[in-house]
Amino acid sequence: MKKLLFLIGALLGLAFATSYPLTVNDDLGRTVVLAVAPKRIVVMLPSATETLCAVGACDRIVATDDYSNWPEEVREKPKAGGLYNPNVELIASFEPDLVITSKYGKLTEALEKLGLTVYAVNTQTYDDIFRTARNLGRLVDREAEAEALVARINGAVYALETQAAKAPDRPTVYYEIDATPYTVGPDSFIGVLIQKARGVNIIPAELGLFPKISPELVVERDPEVIVLGDAPHGVSAATIAERPGWSGLRAVKEGRVCELTKDQTDVVHRPGPRVAEGLRVLIDCFHPGLLGE
Repeated sequence: MKKLLFLIGALLGLAFATSYPLTVNDDLGRTVVLAVAPKRIVVMLPSATETLCAVGACDRIVATDDYSNWPEEVREKPKAGGLYNPNVELIASFEPDLVITSKYGKLTEALEKLGLTVYAVNTQTYDDIFRTARNLGRLVDREAEAEALVARINGAVYALETQAAKAPDRPTVYYEIDATPYTVGPDSFIGVLIQKARGVNIIPAELGLFPKISPELVVERDPEVIVLGDAPHGVSAATIAERPGWSGLRAVKEGRVCELTKDQTDVVHRPGPRVAEGLRVLIDCFHPGLLGE
């Protein structure tokens, strides 16, 4: 039996083996060519760092952005700035054979001018999480591991979603990313998590995935639950109650304002392998006690 399982595993590995040179298109529509499997990778967004580690390529990462902090071994990696303040010279000094960047900002263009191989990622919808996992897995010849990761995520999310379905109500929800205020539309990956957690997003889909809104819209929609994703930076139930008209919101009056911790915002805001943990955070917020300890 063990020999059979080994043989099946070997065949699956062969079925998913990446061949190089590899030519792919990134999320900016650019053609990216990898001559060989990358061994020195700089990753400039946390969700991609987590995904590469989850498919078994953490040892190839030589540096990350300032915010990548999971898994534990990533915290000791050199840091090369953030999305809007990257240290281009430092990134180049690591002599990477692949740099993973965000679609946003100008880092991709700057690194491309230096002759570096750059792959830009844009993960905004729930389906993007799995597409990105498969794409990154292919880049590093870990396609079988990426498929296994997708299966694990789907299984964990399904188990939690099944539990959430037992909730007796579906509260209306306003999720605030920051006090600008930026929020989440129903079709964003966080918007889908709200739905899976048995909540009803008050933001209309036509406003986009992560729209900037008028605070008056929240007053008009009067949500039953408010989630503060910017609580680690000082936003709280007390501070939002000072906004015009917000003290009368049902969520504020009834004490249903969830002030997320830094660890909680990490798992909710990052479209990567820990998305099920983000779903658990939202279920606990919308339906306290439903999941138990």
